[in-house]
Amino acid sequence: MTGRETAAARLFQVLTALLFWAVTTVQGAAEPLSREALEPHIAPPMSLGEQISDTGVWQLLNSGGANAGYVFETEPMAPLPGFSGAPINVLVVLDLDGRFLDVKLLSHNEPIFVSGLGQAPFHKFFEQYRGHSITDSLVVGTPYGSGGDGSALVYLDGVTKATASVRIAHESVLAATLQVAREKMSGIATGPPAYPDQDYTEDLTWDDLVTQGIAVRRIVSNAEVDAAFAGTLWEDDDPEATDYPDETYLDLWVIDIGPHSIARAVLSGDSLAELEQFMSISTMDEPVLVVETARHGLITDDFVRNTAPDLISAEQGGFPIAFRDADIYVEMQDTVPEDIRDGTALILRTDRRLGFDPTAEWQLQIKALREHGVFQPEIGSVTFEVPYQAPERFFARQEVVKPAPPWVDALRNRATDLIVLGVFLIGLLALLGLSLNRLAAHPQFTPIRLAILAFMTGFIGWWGQGQLSIATPLAVLRTTFEGGSYAFLLYDPFSLVLWAVTIIGFVLWGRGLFCGWLCPFGAMQEFTAHLGRLLRLPQIEPNAAWDDRLKLLKYVVLAGLVAILFTAPARLDQAIEVEPFKTAVTTFFVREWYYVAYAVGLLLLSMVLFKGFCRYLCPLGAVMAIGGLIRGRDWIARRTECGTPCQLCKVKCSYGAIKKTGEIQYSECFQCLDCVTIHDDARQCVPLILAGKGRSLQKVAAE
Repeated sequence: MTGRETAAARLFQVLTALLFWAVTTVQGAAEPLSREALEPHIAPPMSLGEQISDTGVWQLLNSGGANAGYVFETEPMAPLPGFSGAPINVLVVLDLDGRFLDVKLLSHNEPIFVSGLGQAPFHKFFEQYRGHSITDSLVVGTPYGSGGDGSALVYLDGVTKATASVRIAHESVLAATLQVAREKMSGIATGPPAYPDQDYTEDLTWDDLVTQGIAVRRIVSNAEVDAAFAGTLWEDDDPEATDYPDETYLDLWVIDIGPHSIARAVLSGDSLAELEQFMSISTMDEPVLVVETARHGLITDDFVRNTAPDLISAEQGGFPIAFRDADIYVEMQDTVPEDIRDGTALILRTDRRLGFDPTAEWQLQIKALREHGVFQPEIGSVTFEVPYQAPERFFARQEVVKPAPPWVDALRNRATDLIVLGVFLIGLLALLGLSLNRLAAHPQFTPIRLAILAFMTGFIGWWGQGQLSIATPLAVLRTTFEGGSYAFLLYDPFSLVLWAVTIIGFVLWGRGLFCGWLCPFGAMQEFTAHLGRLLRLPQIEPNAAWDDRLKLLKYVVLAGLVAILFTAPARLDQAIEVEPFKTAVTTFFVREWYYVAYAVGLLLLSMVLFKGFCRYLCPLGAVMAIGGLIRGRDWIARRTECGTPCQLCKVKCSYGAIKKTGEIQYSECFQCLDCVTIHDDARQCVPLILAGKGRSLQKVAAE
C-alpha cells in the first residue's frame, strides 16, 4: 500500500470513529405530532378527537362529535427509510369503512424532490388515494403487459424520475394503514369480498329458503315492545300494544337476493328483470330484500326513495354497514305466501367494496318508535336485531391478488433498460479486463473512448437516471447505525447494478472503473476538457504540492456531509448539492438558476482545469478512493526505468495520479489508459525507443 493510500485508510478510520460518536447524538424514532400540528390538516366539518394510541392514532370526529374514523402518521408505525435514509412521513385520514378520506405528505428528505423536481409532484401523488379503500390492491406503476385488463389491482401513477421514492412512500402508507385496520378496525375485511356467483344455479322454492335459513324471520310481539320501553317516558304511549299484548308488532323477513337462484325464487319476472338490470350497472352492490307484514311498516312518512331508511341500519363485526334503498319495485312470486306478498317490502343495497361480506354474519337493526306528547312530541326508540348470514355456496371470492414485491415491479418496469445496461457493462468489463492493452494501443483509442463515454452519458445518465450519488452511501451508513432495512436499495435496480459493478471494479482496478468509465458527469467534464483544448484555452495545472493539498478537499467534504448526516440531517439535502449530478443529469439543467450556474461553472472549469471537480471536490470520489483500497492487484505495468529517470507518463497524466518515482497512485487513477498507451507504444515510451536503438536510459544519463 502506498503512502497516500495509507493516509487515506487512516482518514477513513478517523471518519468511522467520528461517525460512532455522532450517532450517539441522534434521537430515537420520531415522536407523533401534537394536536396543534395535526389539527390544521383536518378539513371541516370533520375534527380531531382524542389520541387513542401511543403510536399517534387519533379519533376522527364528524360534525356531531361522533367517531367517524382515524387520523394517523406513517412514520411512528412504518418508518421505512427513503433514499436519504430518513423516513417519509405521511398523514392518513381513514373513515370507519376503510376508505381514504385524505392522504397528505407531511415531511421527507428525498433528494429528488427537495431541490430537483420540486415538491408539487410528490404532493400530487398522494391525492390519488382519496376514495380508495384498504380492500383495494393498490400498486404504484402501470399494468405489466396485459395485466391491467380486468385486473383486481388498482394502479397509482408514479412520478417520473422518482419512482423509487414514491414506492417507498406507498409502502409506508399501506404498512401503517393496515396496522391501524388490524388494531382498530378488525371488523373490516382487508381481502376481496364475496360476490354472488352467477354461474351457480339451484332450483329453490320459498319453502326451501325458509327451511335452509336463507329467508330469516324475526317476530316481535306487542308485549316485547312494551317490555323494551318499560321504565321510559314512552312506556304508556302505545295503547294498542297494551290492549293486545299477544298481537304481532313486527313480522320481518330478511333475504339476501344477490344470488340469482335466490332472487328467482322470491321475485316476479318483472322485478327480477329490474334487479338484474340494476346489478349489471351497480356490480359491486349487494341487494337485500326486507319485508314487514305487521304494523311496524319499515318506514316513516318522511322516507325518500333511494336514500337510507331512517328506521333500518345494519352492522358487521361491530362496524356499520351503509344500507340505502335501491329504488326497485318489489313484486313477489305467486309461490310466496300471500301475507308476505301483501307486506311492506324494500330492496336495500350496500357496496361490498366497503368491506361488507355477505357470507359472514351481520345484523339488521330496526327501530321501533313511540311519541310522547301532542304538540312537538318527544320521540323515543328501541332497536331490535335480526342476525343474518348468506350461505357460502351461492358466492364466489375473487382470488386475492398479491401485488408483487416492489423490487419485482421495479425490475419489470425497467427490464429493457436493464438488459441494455447489462450488455453494455459485460462488454465494457470484457474490453477492460481481457483486451485493455489492445484497446489502449488502438490508433483510434481516443474516439473509441469518447464514443463509449457519450453512450454512457446519454443512456446511463440522461435516459437511465443512473448517476450514482453520495446520497446512497450516506443513506446506507445511516441505516447501518440505526438498524433499519436496506430494502430501499431494491427500488432502483438500475443504479443497484451500477453499484455492484463499481464494487467489483474496486477489486480489479480500484476507483478507476466508475470514475473513468461510468460517471456521466465525469464524462461531461472530459468532453468539455477536449473542447477547451480544441479552443486552445490556457490550461491550469497546480504544482505537485498544491495538487496534493487540493486532493484532500474531497475527504474534507465527505467528512462534512457525514457530520451533517448525524447532527443536522434536515440540512443534508442542501449539503449534498455540492454534487452537481442532480442538476446536470437528473433534471437536464432545468432547475433554479443558481444550481444551473454551479453545474455549468464546473463544466467550464474543466475546460481549463482537467476534471477539477472530480479530482478535488467530489465526495463520491472520496468514497470511491476509499473503496478502491480493496484493490487486489497493480494492473498498470511499470518498468524499472519508469520514474528513474523517465517522467513521460507522469507529465502526460492529466489526473496527477503518477508519482515522480513512477509509481501509480491508484486512489487517484481514473483509468483513462493514457499511461498504458504510452507504456506499450514503441513510438512514445522512451525506454522502448532507446531499446530499439540499442541504448538504455542509464547509458544516456551517464553520457
